[in-house]
Amino acid sequence: MSFNTALNYQAIVKILGVITLIVGISMLPALFCAHLYNEPGNFKAILISAVITISAGILVVLFIRPVKAKFRAREGYLVVALCWIIASLFGTLPYYLSDFTGSFIDGFFESTAGFTTTGCTSIGAETMPHSLLMWKAISHWLGGMGILVFVISILPALGINGQLIVRAEAPGPVLEKMAVRMSDSAKILYLMYFSFTVIEFVLLALSPSMTPFDALINTMGSISTGGLLAHPDGIAYYDSIYVEVVIGVFTILASVNFVLYHYAIKRKWKYVLKDIELRAFLRILIGAVILCTLGLYFLGHYPSLGKALRDSFFQVVSVATTSGYSSADYTLWPALCQLILFTLMFIGGCAASTCGSIKVIRIVVFLKLIGRGFYKRIHPRSVVAVKLRGKAVPAPVVSSITVFILMYMGLFLFSSLILSLQNLDLETTITTSAAMLSNTGMAFGQVGALGNYSMFGDGLKLYLSLLMIVGRLELFTIVILFTRNFWGRDR
Repeated sequence: MSFNTALNYQAIVKILGVITLIVGISMLPALFCAHLYNEPGNFKAILISAVITISAGILVVLFIRPVKAKFRAREGYLVVALCWIIASLFGTLPYYLSDFTGSFIDGFFESTAGFTTTGCTSIGAETMPHSLLMWKAISHWLGGMGILVFVISILPALGINGQLIVRAEAPGPVLEKMAVRMSDSAKILYLMYFSFTVIEFVLLALSPSMTPFDALINTMGSISTGGLLAHPDGIAYYDSIYVEVVIGVFTILASVNFVLYHYAIKRKWKYVLKDIELRAFLRILIGAVILCTLGLYFLGHYPSLGKALRDSFFQVVSVATTSGYSSADYTLWPALCQLILFTLMFIGGCAASTCGSIKVIRIVVFLKLIGRGFYKRIHPRSVVAVKLRGKAVPAPVVSSITVFILMYMGLFLFSSLILSLQNLDLETTITTSAAMLSNTGMAFGQVGALGNYSMFGDGLKLYLSLLMIVGRLELFTIVILFTRNFWGRDR
């Protein structure tokens, strides 16, 4: 079999140059923050990082000639994979060049955790100086909606078909349902994302227990479902029901398919109210909150039903939305509650949201497939399709979902095996694998409620960083690059 592996290098490098430029410009607010809070060492580190990153981006954008060659799915998948790696590498510079850590691996871990919206740290993000905390929050915000979604809005100027990139970037929204032009869809999406950010910031800033800086950090950390901590005690530091409700509500909003908000704006309420994934997601949340509340109260861990409900609501929402926040030490909760939280790690939120993990719609289809299997055991001659909203789901889609879930669980088990080389306890090993792959960040055992992974060696930190990226891109985008068929002719 012959292969045509020629790539449109101009298009790939051009897009990566734009991404690099965006990352560099995004460092400027952190630079201002270093000046504002009198952090001269961090100011120098971020300034050097910004100059290097912006210069690299400008050089590529200016000197790469306009794209003329065909842009195919092959280039789309490569751009997506390289985008997250390039962003994470350049995003490492502020951490590495500062006095906060002298380890490039630790800096890369922090940067990757930021862009993949994984609420974890290897050097203690909750004790970071203001400027680096701002940079991590910005990387959360950029990664939440996906840097490439922003880039798609300007692709027509580069002569590139953005739909091939949307198809490859799994966490991105279903843009073709929102507008005729892909670039217009991306602009609509970011406008909604920015609007949610502003509204949440205003609401958090109204809290007397939160400074404007904390309000901004927590806003970018929650609307991206990243779960960034601004204090060593996490959200419990504020001891405010108001703060917990605001953050909880907005992480839920960020976990809903963003296309539904477009329908709501257009007053197409029937599409919103009848959405099977949204209804399933809300049922999962309500059921998990009720079970955790009853477990905490009746098993004697909480003397007050109100306090049990408060902590259950926030912690369940935090895990289900893959935010990874903590308002209580859930590692001390009864096994029932811990098992519920662990299960939620594998479900995640809705498709086309800022969440990670498997996604509710895949779980729904997979359960319907299992139900069909039972039915056909009883009625072997019957022809039964897996249906959503009364319509049959195409067989290739069902097959793809099944393969994805099997691959996901296989990678989870394989990663648990790799992490066992650290010789930690089973609880820490297994939950760490799930936390990284789902982009939740919070785990049990030695990691603790604050998601600190400093006990792992450099080799495993690098593996965890790559696992975060693979999880964020939902496996296929990375795995497909290593298949022989993908590199065939005209892919």
